[in-house]
Amino acid sequence: MRKMSEAISRLKKDYLFNLALKGQREDGRGFDEVRDLIVETNVIDKAEGSAKVLLGDTQVLVGVKLQVGSPFADSADKGVIITSMELNPIASPNFEAGPPREKAIEMARVVDRGIRESGAIDLNKLCITEGVEVWIVFIDVHVLNDSGNLLDAASIGAIAALMTATLPGDREGRGEDVKLPICEMPVSLSFVDIGGELVIDATNNEESVSDLRLTIVTNQDGSICAMQKSGPGTLSEENFLRSVEKSREIGAQIREEYLLNI
Repeated sequence: MRKMSEAISRLKKDYLFNLALKGQREDGRGFDEVRDLIVETNVIDKAEGSAKVLLGDTQVLVGVKLQVGSPFADSADKGVIITSMELNPIASPNFEAGPPREKAIEMARVVDRGIRESGAIDLNKLCITEGVEVWIVFIDVHVLNDSGNLLDAASIGAIAALMTATLPGDREGRGEDVKLPICEMPVSLSFVDIGGELVIDATNNEESVSDLRLTIVTNQDGSICAMQKSGPGTLSEENFLRSVEKSREIGAQIREEYLLNI
């Protein structure tokens, strides 16, 4: 059984590599083409902010909860961001029940870094009493279906959910309810390498035969606020520069079409 599985994996890899050499992908997209994207907001009544993202057949649900708590010792005058991700077994036969595993933790950290390093939230405005009380922002990502590129779907869902979020001042006895202070709209774009070609928004099959993933998060002005490379593969300077340019270009399109009207 194991030998059969390995043979199928090699055949799949050869098939996708040969398509890449012809400038093709198995679903007919171009290398720089993102799957159909749908962003729905305010989908969870009991959350302070929420969004559901469909990226092709990949689906994620993001909820934002806000509560009063203590600041970190090294940032006594700033609010706190805590991001988590659940890879539910119902979303993929490769996911297992139980505590978050390495893959979920890694992706949650990348989503968190994009939000944090972009300055998406004005954390100073989340300080209630310096060194004593601040607002804590919990970003919870739930994967409903994994059809590849969970990271970008989760990142888009996170910023969309945050843009809808309201600080529950009345509920917490901290004055009136006000919108979460959002300053930026970071967008994450991920690439994988197949036979020396970089493809954007990879499917499960494409991810399974690639040994490199590069994720770039850009701000509204096109600056890079976060970057993550995973896998043992190497990247040429030409492909890296092209991925940066494409991240800026497609990131701007996603903001224009899906985020600016939230």
